[in-house]
Amino acid sequence: MGIELKPIGFARVAAKEVPRSWRRSELEGMLIIDDEYVGGLADIEPGQRIVVIFNFHRSPAFSVEFLRQTPPHTGKETGIFSICSPIRPNPVGMSVLEVLEVEGAVVYVKGLDMLDGTPILDIKPHIEHSRG
Repeated sequence: MGIELKPIGFARVAAKEVPRSWRRSELEGMLIIDDEYVGGLADIEPGQRIVVIFNFHRSPAFSVEFLRQTPPHTGKETGIFSICSPIRPNPVGMSVLEVLEVEGAVVYVKGLDMLDGTPILDIKPHIEHSRG
């Protein structure tokens, strides 16, 4: 079975180096969405948090040697499905970003951990879990 994904747009960021995680990022940039998908940006508003699914397009190819990796922030060998390494069986990443502004096909965001030119696969609303 094959799965083919088509980007809906691309990330744009001026920084050459980006934080390893959106949880620690204050980096601002843009999501440039292809014209055919602009209608899907309706109702996304400043202050909202969105989940952005993207492709780790610059990661090396995955092989079994990467099933256990040592993240630099822990120094502990860990299973791939317990960490956010970009070297994965399917090079798919996820970030939760703050929307700063939406202008046409451009979503200005804060919290980027993507390289310039990263293919965006999908955008979803971030829904906080509510208790009660």
